[in-house]
Amino acid sequence: MTAPSYTQGPREKALLVMTIGEAFDRSATRFAERDALIVVHQQLRYSWRQLAAEVNRAARAFMALGIEAGDRLGIWAPNCAQWCISQFASAKVGAVLVNINPAYRCSELEYALKQSGCKWLVCADAFKTSDYHAMLAELLPELASSSPDQLASSRLPELRGVISLADQAPAGFLHWRELAELAETVSAEQLAARQATLHCEQAINIQYTSGTTGAPKGATLSHFNILNNGYMVGESLGLSEHDRMVIPVPLYHCFGMVMGNLGCVTHGSTMIYPCAGFEPEASLQAVAQERATVLYGVPTMFIAELDHPRLKAFDLSSLRTGIMAGATCPIEVMRRVIKELHMSEVQIAYGMTETSPVSLQTAADDALEVRVTSVGRTQPQLESKIIDEQGAIVSRGQTGELCTRGYSVMLGYWNNPQASAEAIDTGGWMHTGDLAVMDEQGYVRIVGRSKDMIIRGGENIYPREIEEFLFTHAAIADVQVIGVPDSKYGEEIAVWIKLHPGSGCDENQLREYCKANIAHFKVPRYYRFVDEFPMTVTGKIQKFRMREQTIAELGL
Repeated sequence: MTAPSYTQGPREKALLVMTIGEAFDRSATRFAERDALIVVHQQLRYSWRQLAAEVNRAARAFMALGIEAGDRLGIWAPNCAQWCISQFASAKVGAVLVNINPAYRCSELEYALKQSGCKWLVCADAFKTSDYHAMLAELLPELASSSPDQLASSRLPELRGVISLADQAPAGFLHWRELAELAETVSAEQLAARQATLHCEQAINIQYTSGTTGAPKGATLSHFNILNNGYMVGESLGLSEHDRMVIPVPLYHCFGMVMGNLGCVTHGSTMIYPCAGFEPEASLQAVAQERATVLYGVPTMFIAELDHPRLKAFDLSSLRTGIMAGATCPIEVMRRVIKELHMSEVQIAYGMTETSPVSLQTAADDALEVRVTSVGRTQPQLESKIIDEQGAIVSRGQTGELCTRGYSVMLGYWNNPQASAEAIDTGGWMHTGDLAVMDEQGYVRIVGRSKDMIIRGGENIYPREIEEFLFTHAAIADVQVIGVPDSKYGEEIAVWIKLHPGSGCDENQLREYCKANIAHFKVPRYYRFVDEFPMTVTGKIQKFRMREQTIAELGL
């Protein structure tokens, strides 16, 4: 009889029963003179002792502003030193940090601030095409005539003020540099007393999920959730105080602030931010310049680094490991990362914001074939199962929905009990919405999103399978497969293709390549060659947008 698709992660490794502030203080004491944070684009470097001084100063300033434990503090900025400082300072005073996507526009910003009930907002002045100050002036016309902590907004009644990271900010904003003066009004003893009142199961972070339908939902995470997830990811990577991690992924997302920052803090490793937003050359340069041992990224980032014309100009031999996550990881890309970026111990991690985020991970000593064909096994102290539509656990080798249970599952969606109940069942299982298969050794392979599955003439087709096949074509750098409506078959297969620079390949050649190698019903009908895919700021491909554009262009 085949075993059921259920596994428990190892139990030997104990969970950390402490707050984020306590974990930060522990590393700051143990590794005081070692490098803690290097922000290349701001030309800033901090030892753990120096970073602790900055974090404690900001924490005391937040207390001076009247921020109480449980109050929400928004942060709307790209990767920078102040993001990191705000993350740990807010944790020390027990404020719930609300991560706001740097790509948000006015209506999205208003929604996040209002839905979470933010009391204060930390913001940059601008990023890419977004002028944050201008958007806030539009959203908060009262700000210009308010004193910095006396905002009375008709649209955001709970918001008391805005802290700007800019050198020059319009009237009404509090400048980041003014926090130093405010901090003098609160003593180190008062901060220590506040920290002593906190416990690890309190909410400390809200992250808005980029839902493809409906309004975003605020996944609410505790110290215990995210501190332990960062710790366990770091343990799998074998992190220590001798590791130096380049973090080009956004801090507003779990990948950056949990797997990156908290992974480093729990192990005393160095955090390195190469740029405000991802730039392949800046990331490669930071690795070479800082002799980094760890590099993070989503597949699209690694593809951009591998295809960069100056790749061979950088000495990347210091690299040892890293994480590729955030989207399904193409096999050919994984092989190139190991060979060309020297990341012999690179691992795949799988998860979602609602699970802090990682629930499955490959190991450094897993065979290459395992690391390029699965998302690993269940993380320590967690459980995984794969179920059918009736909720029954399927046998190993069968496809079903992946579910996760354990310390990493969020507290719920902020002020949204209905959505929370729909996501987390009465048994405490988080339903991921991902279709997966578990093998006899407990390794899990993601075969697609349940909503992405294509049903063509009664045949169930998983886009991931066709994508992996197309990656074997030498001309293809990246590929995404979607389903579009069809009057005869119900759905047809469309493919978006990004070619390697200088590669020549057309639709007829790809169609013949498919016909010669895969079943006829899996051969895409529509082909579109593009320079980039629509994606979120975290590098997640937005297949729903691709579907909408394809349907519109083809008049389906």
